[in-house]
Amino acid sequence: MSKPLFEKIALVGIGLIGSSLARVISRERLGGHIAITTRSAETLKRAEDLKLGDDYTAEAKEAVRGAGLVIVSVPVGASGAVVEEIAPVLKKGAILTDVGSTKASVIAQMQRFVPEGVHFIPGHPLTGTEMSGPDAGFAELFENRWCILTPLEGTDPAALEKLCQFWRRCGSSIDTMDPQHHDMTLAIVSHLPHIIAYNIVGMADDLEAVTKCEIVKYSASGFRDFTRLAGSDPTMWPDVCLHNREAILEMLARFSEDLASLQRAIRWGEGDKLFDLFTRTRAIRRSMGQEPGIQPSSGALTAVQGPTRLP
Repeated sequence: MSKPLFEKIALVGIGLIGSSLARVISRERLGGHIAITTRSAETLKRAEDLKLGDDYTAEAKEAVRGAGLVIVSVPVGASGAVVEEIAPVLKKGAILTDVGSTKASVIAQMQRFVPEGVHFIPGHPLTGTEMSGPDAGFAELFENRWCILTPLEGTDPAALEKLCQFWRRCGSSIDTMDPQHHDMTLAIVSHLPHIIAYNIVGMADDLEAVTKCEIVKYSASGFRDFTRLAGSDPTMWPDVCLHNREAILEMLARFSEDLASLQRAIRWGEGDKLFDLFTRTRAIRRSMGQEPGIQPSSGALTAVQGPTRLP
């Protein structure tokens, strides 16, 4: 039997991502001991009932003590407070990482509390579902997905490679990029679509001329796709919006300008403009690889290119 990658792994937060990590760590024997901590007594008890780890505590300090890998899986706005709490007991040589979908804000919160000798390597697995909580997790969540790491200047190469190896064994492919590029990329590929989905589903709910029964009855796949995004964890998304404020506001401004142009084309019957837009976007969709290893064709989605790939 192969030796675990880490003798002890501490999971701070045990929602969808944390509980999925617990399952894949156990399946792949990535950690000899899994310590789980969360402030919610109910969630902690449920994690224990599900046998997701080896010990369970509401005290984050106790969970991370002696851990070679500490993964922070909390709403991004709470990241700094977590590290401030656990910093005094972090093991020298430990790797500290997170799974937050904003990086510049998380780094600003966490980095100032990281003790010397601890390898802080921010991360973001690009995965998820509309479900939340420890029951929602499953070991296959990270398979054929990207995990983006945003290592800071001076990051120890051996620590970075070990964390890459961890995510690869979880089933993910790795990209690295700087935090600002990550935040701009995620604003367009994740954050803006969720905001638009919340808005459209909320608008449908507010329409007095259309009953909720009709919305459910006649929903085509397009609207159902929006409801899936709009069903995401409401605890997480306000934090995401506020902690990636600048990038999201820039993308919202661009979206508003393009939407106004589309509105004018419809108003003035400019079918050629509509056809050109729909043809261009259809081509982009067809050129997009949906899984790691399937790359966009040349010229497609250039705004999200620029990372260094670590296959």
